[in-house]
Amino acid sequence: MSNSAVSYKPIVNIENIVATVTLEQSLDLYAMERSIPNIEYDPDQFPGLIFRLEQPKVTALIFKSGKMVVTGAKSTEELIKAVKRIIKTLKKYGIKIVGKPKIQIQNIVASANLHVNVNLDKAAFLLENNMYEPEQFPGLIFRMDDPRVVLLIFSSGKMVITGAKREDEVSKAVKRIFDKLAELDCVKPIEEEEELEL
Repeated sequence: MSNSAVSYKPIVNIENIVATVTLEQSLDLYAMERSIPNIEYDPDQFPGLIFRLEQPKVTALIFKSGKMVVTGAKSTEELIKAVKRIIKTLKKYGIKIVGKPKIQIQNIVASANLHVNVNLDKAAFLLENNMYEPEQFPGLIFRMDDPRVVLLIFSSGKMVITGAKREDEVSKAVKRIFDKLAELDCVKPIEEEEELEL
């Protein structure tokens, strides 16, 4: 079976979105700790206040500068929903919020399964911008320029994608690496591999 017959049928999952949120105002973290339940604040240990939401399941680190780091969202939509819920909670407990929060995604971490086997030795030899030291780590590390992401590619066809700023960059990166690996004859259908074992 030639690689032109290898079909593209990945499963891609967003695992985590890390974003910064700017409120453009300073916050009284001590007042927040006193009035809002289930908040952790120990300035001797960490300068930010830890605010955990159950729905959606995210954690926000809130700093007195009015900046937040929000992590745990599985989609941009979920991230926006979480930020709105955090702001609503702050307002509910008497924290005045002026203006609209500015949200900026810093990193999207995703996983993917190409449903093919990947010849990492061959890929390491033929791909540029990669690092593959199987004695140290079983995956090939590939730095893609467009979109600007890093992919950890495993022989099972599974991978981790990090560094994306938008969800569509993840899908684009997975499609591009699949096409490149297929073009370089580095992928093999899983069925073909299983037939060889029989």
